[in-house]
Formats: sequence, C-alpha cells, structure tokens
Amino acid sequence: MNICLPDIIDWSGANTAQREASIQRPPMPDLDITSAVNAIIAQVAEDGDEALFQLSRKYDGVELESLEVSALEWSAAESAVDAEVLEAMDEAIGRIDSFHRAGMPKPLNIETAPGLRCEARYLPISPVGLYVPGGSAPLISTVLMLAVPARIAGCEEVILCTPPDSEGGVSAAILAAAARCGIKRVFKVGGAQAIAAMGLGTGSIPACAKLFGPGNSWVTEAKQQISIMPGGAARDMPAGPSEVLVIADADADPVAVCWDLLSQAEHGPDSQSIVISDSGDLLEQVGRSLVTTAAGLPRVDILKESLQYLRRIRVESITQAVEISNRYAPEHLILNCSDPEKLADGVTAAGSVFIGPYTPESLGDYCSGTNHVLPTYGYARAYGGLSVTDFLRRMTLQRATQSGLQGVGPCAATLAQAEGLEAHRMAVEYRLNKGTGK
Repeated sequence: MNICLPDIIDWSGANTAQREASIQRPPMPDLDITSAVNAIIAQVAEDGDEALFQLSRKYDGVELESLEVSALEWSAAESAVDAEVLEAMDEAIGRIDSFHRAGMPKPLNIETAPGLRCEARYLPISPVGLYVPGGSAPLISTVLMLAVPARIAGCEEVILCTPPDSEGGVSAAILAAAARCGIKRVFKVGGAQAIAAMGLGTGSIPACAKLFGPGNSWVTEAKQQISIMPGGAARDMPAGPSEVLVIADADADPVAVCWDLLSQAEHGPDSQSIVISDSGDLLEQVGRSLVTTAAGLPRVDILKESLQYLRRIRVESITQAVEISNRYAPEHLILNCSDPEKLADGVTAAGSVFIGPYTPESLGDYCSGTNHVLPTYGYARAYGGLSVTDFLRRMTLQRATQSGLQGVGPCAATLAQAEGLEAHRMAVEYRLNKGTGK
C-alpha cells in the first residue's frame, strides 16, 4: 500500500496564513450529528431500557439478551485473560494509584479573621458513569485510567458502559480490568445511547451525576448535550481526535520519533501527528521511516488516512518549536532533544509532557502513573488531564462567632450597600444591632 506524506513545511519561509494552516487540526466529520444525537437522547429519555435494546440493534447490529453483564460473564472473564496481561494490569494499577493518591486534595480549615473560620471539604461524586469505547481494540488502559481515581476519590457507586461485541458480550480483558478496580456493574451499551442512559437514567442504568471517558464525535456530542440539560449529568472535559507533537533535534533517533508518531496515528483516521525540528535531515529520515514502517503494520489502512494529517515542520531553533507547540496546545508533547528538562520549563500548554529520548508516549498511555484521559483539539489551553479531583466536589463552610461578626460584618454591609442589595445589608446589620442592643 502506497503511503504519501505531506511535504516538509519551512516555518521561516511560510507566511502567516501558511503557518496557521500548518497547525490546523483535521476537520471534524462533515456530518450533522447534532440532531441525530438529540433524537437518540430523546428516545432513551422516553423509552428507557427498551430504547437501548433497539439502538443496539440499529447501531451495533446486535440482539442483546440483557443490558448488564451477568454474574456468569464476570466469573468467566478472568480465566479467559492471559496471566501475563493480568500481571501487567496489576502493575499499572499500582503506579496509577500511587500517582493519583498523591494528588488527593487536602481539606482546609483556617481563621480568616478573629472569630471567623472558613473551611473547604472534598466530597466524592456519586454515582459516576465511566465510558470505555469499543472499536477494534479492548481499551483496558482506559478502564484503569477512569476507575482508579474514582476509587481513590471514594465514589460509592461507579458504573461502566462499553459497546457490545459482535456476539453481544464484553471483552474479558475489560471485565477483568474493571473487577480489579472494584467496579461491580458494567453495561453492554455504547455510543450516544450509553451517554444518554448514564446521564438520564433508565430502568436498569442509574442516572449519574457526572460522566467520564473518551469517545467518538457521537459520544462527545452526547456528553455536551446531556451536560446542558436541566438535571443532566456533568462531563469531564471536551475532546476531539487524539494527537501528538514531537519536538526533536538533530541528535534524536529518527526511528524512535517515527514510532512515537505512528503510535498516535494508529488510534484513528482523524488522529494527528506533528514533528517539529531544527534539522531538515532528521525530518527527511523520519519521513522515510514512516513510509516503510507504516506499510508493515496491522492498522495500515488507518495509518494511511491519518498520515495525511502528518505535519513535519522545520524551524530555526528548538525554542521556536516550543513556541509553536504552545500555540497548538497538544494532547501529548514529546521532548526528544538535548536538555529536555530546560525545554519543559517553557511549555505552557499541553495535556501531558514526555521528557527525553527514553520516555515514549506509550508509558503515559498505560503505566507510568499519569492519566491518559487528556484534553485534545487545543483544549489543553484551559483543561488538564483527568485526576482524582475530577471525581470530587469542593464544598466550603464558614462559621462566625458573635465577636467575629462584629469584626467583619461592617465590611459585608458596606459592599452590599454599594451593590444596592438592601436585604443583604440588613441580614448583617440586624445581627450587628441586635448584638449591641440597638
């Protein structure tokens, strides 16, 4: 299969329009799914479980006997998974747990004035709904990335939805991963209908307070629509197709860079891979390696499509490469160059950063400990990767003594009066005057 790559882009020789075009993301699918997703949500809201059976027949081509994974399916799952894979799951869970547990926020309780204490408590969200995409591969890692921080946060009720396979079942590996993370309820429902079910509730699937997990454009649209509905579930973050940006200098191994680009490109036909370098020779070598390597991979059909969005950008300096990266705000940023630690200090917008030649993005995807659910499509300018705090809600408390009110009340009363909110002012003044006998 012939694979054609776009030409190398010379950043210095490009005009403003050409530069902007070079860091444009692949276009989102040219189809109006808003109304289609809205119709799915309405159907689930109206018909509940029955809608899920109908939609599974329509979109998955499967006649389901039940929506929820049965006890028999649970018990058979672990024995069906290779022992080495189970050991790798446990190893990954250990590191993910360590990293996310260290990020657990600490409660606050401070005196902001004599007689006035302010407190912040963190409470687990429950129920929470986790979505694990189906497709051509069982995303074991996504189960771990979602379920481990939910467990650490203390979420009492956690449910998981994932599309059924052609036999109407769920991957044994996904079930084994879920079991290891303490998940007890898994439903064979995918796509927008899964989001609608978890967001609104059906006869079998409880309505969740917040939804988590990646998915295609239909899933993303459903999460958006559910999140703005009255009483609908909140969502974790907006998302688009996966992406990686590699900054590499002349000393980088072009084959290693090639594998990093391909590991992202193989996610889907709309994934984007970018490499920026101050070495034209390196960019040429990377290109040749991509063409020969991709042709021999099992997902070559996907790679042929996604590599049309490949960008090889030559810059005058690696510092300039960081500036471009910050404009792009990649989901994954790999720094494969000299003095990567110093370079990392200049990064201001990226979902997750991989520092040095021995840190492939694959480590973050599976087992370094950080989370692989990350903001895409430029949302890294405003969002961070999934963490335990996403499964918590922050609640503040305050308590004032009588003397404390005497000290800070006049401040509140003055500001309330300045805003023209008389009841606000009097809620303070009444107490102040009562306390002084006026």
